[in-house]
Amino acid sequence: MKIKSILVSQPQPADLEKSPYGELARKYNLTIDFEKFIKIEGVPAREFRQDRVSLADHTAIILTSRNSVDHFFRIAKEMRYEVPETLKYFCISESTAFYLQKYVQYRKRKIFHGKQSFGDLMEIIKKHKDEKFLLPCSDIHKESMIEMLDESKVTYHKAVLYRTVAANLSKIKVDDYDMLVFFSPAGIRSLTKNFPKFKQGVKVFGAFGPSTAQAVKEAGFKLQINAPTKSAPSMTMAIEEYIDDQIKRARKK
Repeated sequence: MKIKSILVSQPQPADLEKSPYGELARKYNLTIDFEKFIKIEGVPAREFRQDRVSLADHTAIILTSRNSVDHFFRIAKEMRYEVPETLKYFCISESTAFYLQKYVQYRKRKIFHGKQSFGDLMEIIKKHKDEKFLLPCSDIHKESMIEMLDESKVTYHKAVLYRTVAANLSKIKVDDYDMLVFFSPAGIRSLTKNFPKFKQGVKVFGAFGPSTAQAVKEAGFKLQINAPTKSAPSMTMAIEEYIDDQIKRARKK
């Protein structure tokens, strides 16, 4: 099957022409479209109260994404909780730390950050074991984070402040594409929710990350492209490998 069109379940890159997807499209004369399969919804304050987690009981907060930053300050505002200047912020990366400037005076706060992984951040958190941490997160989060926190014996509470839900894909004609590319298990769930009668047929599926790959298989679909790998650390490189392999096979026939 010759690949002519690809649907990527992510937002379109800011500069598509200069992105790896733009290069891929030009090299193989592809049509590549982008559509978010999932969206983020905040947990209302009335629902958060049912978890009986008091914001005031915590001296530090662990922030793993911009979403966690936005929804922490949103819930604080909804609950009329004034975030104290003494609160310490532990951010997964420097970019997440800088994002705090949207809500606080950066230089006047105690802000720590890792390099990019939660493992890096844990090394910093372990040095502040006396703090009482709050972990704002989505209903879908990495269990490895919880395992690391439990193993480190720090005092923390997990607070689900937002949810990952299926976006409305009614305007999308999935049958028009030769390949669908996914980046999270939630994306697979969105596909099956929006298109309950969907059949894969000869359509090629690509998945980034082991949890996404597992979700593809559990949903009963065949996975042809799996990334990252040693030879293809990015999704675009994995797609290119697959197309090149298909071209070689076609020439041998």
